[in-house]
Amino acid sequence: MAHHDPGAADPLSLRGVVPPTVTAFHEDESVDYETTAAHARFVVDRGAHGVFPLGTNGEFPLLSGAERDRVVEAVVDEVGGEVPVIAGVGAPSTHRTVAHAEHAESVGADGIVVVTPYYFPLDHDGAIEHYRRVAEAVSLPVYIYHIPSKTGNELSLDTLADLAEIDAVAGVKDSSKDVPWLAQAIDAHSELTFLAGSDSLIVTGLEIGCSGAVSAVANAFPELVVDCYEAYDAGEEERARELQSTLFRVRNAFKTGGAYMSGVKTALRMRGVDAGPLRSPLRLKDDDAAAEMGEQLRDLGLEGL
Repeated sequence: MAHHDPGAADPLSLRGVVPPTVTAFHEDESVDYETTAAHARFVVDRGAHGVFPLGTNGEFPLLSGAERDRVVEAVVDEVGGEVPVIAGVGAPSTHRTVAHAEHAESVGADGIVVVTPYYFPLDHDGAIEHYRRVAEAVSLPVYIYHIPSKTGNELSLDTLADLAEIDAVAGVKDSSKDVPWLAQAIDAHSELTFLAGSDSLIVTGLEIGCSGAVSAVANAFPELVVDCYEAYDAGEEERARELQSTLFRVRNAFKTGGAYMSGVKTALRMRGVDAGPLRSPLRLKDDDAAAEMGEQLRDLGLEGL
């Protein structure tokens, strides 16, 4: 058994590259469901092992409940049955999270990704109660999404240990970038699947026991991230490290003149997938920043540019 296999408690055996697919918008910032589905198709056709609509890159906090539900439907309709579709359903309230989870199950999602509640502080008992209620509402595997920099709520290793006791909890998507936390979580919970949530930690995550990664770069350049994973998986560690090195540079290019997420949609446009603007107050790069980013990406000799 490879040391980065999915956990035995994970019925989907998630592994490899799972892009947090984008939500496309028309110019007036209404949701473009057709292009949202087309983007899921774009990454799956280029080797993605699963898709995660309504992650951070899916701009989920900026969408209404009805819009979120329709995004999940659009993605499941397009690629469901080909790769696992794990739908983001998290909200500040347990009530809304349960409603999104029930909807995701009803339209055929394979699993749900539940970000810790955000805005209000979350204590140990609140976390346990929240995840238990969501898990009991559906019969889908639950993946805990840990991103304290955005939610303001960090899960302690003790809290994670209690969450792991909930039957439906199948894995963790960790975007804390706290490698010691992640290494200890993996060490304590070999039964769970762990996905690294940062493009800076693809190889590092695999080395400490993740079975894959949720990669924003893979939204625009799935081939690169899939190559990195597959090289590592095949024991070609040196090649995997070289590709990780390229990933560091792609990440830096995406940050040119503003937000990282604007890099994803700008790079997609360069590849012929126009997912429209980000929803305000997020915004795309201006022309100068986009041109500079394009130059940096072309210098890396990336496929599809």
